Amino acid sequence: MTDHRLALIEQARSVLQAPPGPVRSPCVSVCRMDADTDLCEGCLRTLGEIAGWADMDTADRLDVWQRIAQRAQGVME
Repeated sequence: MTDHRLALIEQARSVLQAPPGPVRSPCVSVCRMDADTDLCEGCLRTLGEIAGWADMDTADRLDVWQRIAQRAQGVME
């Protein structure tokens, strides 16, 4: 699981530093919600973030990626 979190941090950095354009989804096809954290075990998003992704603008999607990086780092510490 640790390797997965490190990969999410690296993906988030890549997305956040990318030139303007479409923001790719953080989904990694591991769709299980953790009952303790209310986060997806695969992408570390909340149900609201997952459900709202399609309707989010670029700034909101980048904010989600920022939160994913923060969550992944918090889990690592």
